[in-house]
Amino acid sequence: MQFRRRLPSLTGLLMLEAVLRRKSFTAAATELGVTQAAVSRQIALLEEELGQPMFLRKHRAIEPTAACLTLGSSLSQSFANIADAIEAIKASSQDVVTIGATVAFSTFWLLPRLADFRDRNPGIQIRVVSQDSPIDLDNGDVDIAIRYGSPPFSDGTVIASRGDIIMPVCSPEYLRRRPAGLLSQSDDFIETDAVDRSWLSWAQWLPKMDASFVVKPSLRFNHYTETIFAARAGQGVALGWGVLVQTFLDDGTLVCLDERKLAEESRYNIVLPLRARRTMASIQASAWLTAALHG
Repeated sequence: MQFRRRLPSLTGLLMLEAVLRRKSFTAAATELGVTQAAVSRQIALLEEELGQPMFLRKHRAIEPTAACLTLGSSLSQSFANIADAIEAIKASSQDVVTIGATVAFSTFWLLPRLADFRDRNPGIQIRVVSQDSPIDLDNGDVDIAIRYGSPPFSDGTVIASRGDIIMPVCSPEYLRRRPAGLLSQSDDFIETDAVDRSWLSWAQWLPKMDASFVVKPSLRFNHYTETIFAARAGQGVALGWGVLVQTFLDDGTLVCLDERKLAEESRYNIVLPLRARRTMASIQASAWLTAALHG
């Protein structure tokens, strides 16, 4: 489609948007770095081409017509879209690296450590994609993914991994008010309805610990972050992945309910897409993530 044949002067459209936004020919001229006469001339040419006035000239004021408001609204959105596209293109040529992880890993492990990476690599921009649904490594949106599971993966290459232990955790307050002893059926269980079932549920964890009772969770959440916040608030006992909850164990807002711990087969893996866009930014980010995960 030949848009150019259907459009009036782009210069005139640009000036119209500025006049409408600034509510003044003079202010628009100042913003655009041209004379007020040049703006008036372009608006007059635009009105002639469109066959109707864009502004009603009043004493020391202008009033946009209905047609002007309709056109101005479209111009404002279109120019904003163009500006966003240009900004995205410019950003793509800079040192930008996108890291994908689950909401829990991003919140509890990655975000608290990003300050260290930024201090070490001040010229690199970080974009974090947090989602609990599987991250598609083939679409090119993510440069590095942290994926919990058992490698190998068909869509990526694992460059580092770390195991974890899973234990029952609760707040110190909850531990004090319950009867002493091992985890039991009378406890208030908090469950995470995870999309990815490589994250264990209570029904999977308990048999591995030789516990025979059936759990009926009193609280259920669809994000692990909410599960842990509820446990820290004294609402019950949750399964704690050591790597994710270590900060809360260190600050005392979470404690282990008993001594039972499960070393799970699944691991946290730093995964690069098979068709990875290798840049200096992604190389440095990969090295930093590897060191931090093993640290």
